[in-house]
Amino acid sequence: MILTKNFKQLSKKDVSIAGGKGASLGEMTKAGLPVPPGFVVLAGAFDRFIEETEIDADIEAILKKVNHKDVNSVDKASAEIRDLVLEEKMPADLQKEILGEYHRLSLTPTTSPRYAGYSSLKRRRGSAGLLVAVRSSATAEDSSVASWAGELETYLNVTEKDVIKNVKLCWSSLFTPRAIFYRFEKKLHKTKVSVAVVVQKMVQSEISGISFTVHPVTKDYNQMVIEAGFGLGEAIVGGMITPDTYVIHKNDFSILDINVSEQTFAIVKTAKGNINKKLSKAAGGKQKMTGKQIVELAKICKHIEQHYKHPQDIEWAFEKGKFYITQSRPITTL
Repeated sequence: MILTKNFKQLSKKDVSIAGGKGASLGEMTKAGLPVPPGFVVLAGAFDRFIEETEIDADIEAILKKVNHKDVNSVDKASAEIRDLVLEEKMPADLQKEILGEYHRLSLTPTTSPRYAGYSSLKRRRGSAGLLVAVRSSATAEDSSVASWAGELETYLNVTEKDVIKNVKLCWSSLFTPRAIFYRFEKKLHKTKVSVAVVVQKMVQSEISGISFTVHPVTKDYNQMVIEAGFGLGEAIVGGMITPDTYVIHKNDFSILDINVSEQTFAIVKTAKGNINKKLSKAAGGKQKMTGKQIVELAKICKHIEQHYKHPQDIEWAFEKGKFYITQSRPITTL
């Protein structure tokens, strides 16, 4: 049974096996958009893991006892379940399959027919030096019932020796206190929810952010909003910084509004791991993107919206003069 698939083998129809994130990255890869290459450890791998290790009954028993209105009860259940998942050993054949895909990924250049210039994420010092992002992708994600965005975990700058451990951490993040509470809130506690894991070449972004292809406040369909900050995107996604905000008209790509925010730190990779790098007032107060960059990104985002035929919430990164799309999901609040 194949339990991994690379992005080229997936499409938007594969949410049930690759989760919302994995299916979307596959769909955009097939559409020739500038997506960093990667693969998905399919949800079936997690299902098999909990069945083979026989922890599925234990997980169910712990969840049955949860009082979701009691924070301590939720926290206790989360800690117990996460420990169960992390203590069990990954089946040898599954570990071999995941590491095999990781090694193949180290040999894959980032190319795209439509965006032929987007090929700067080359192999970095052989597979041992390849850094990847390991990201949870729940199979209930981005559906009309629920959006698991932000409930599950992502690990950045992961090396070969930590790939397997981080896949298990993503699996166990299906049971963080937030995710357990979310299940009850959305009445999903009796629904089978599984989790796939995206393993994707890391973009060491100089600038990153989020784009909404419809203005999220005014709901104006003719306007797009781009939020941008220095460093890795977790600072914006995690609400740690206030980003720059740019409003663009979607028809002629004219920039209607620029709001520059001062950024006090940026998340950057160092030899010792990711750090919060302090920015001077002068550096942090600069406009994050040039007008030319804003328009270039707006055109990519409009193309994504046209492909999906629905307004999109897009995560993007900019490294060495190139834009990369790391996620796109429907805006569910319109």
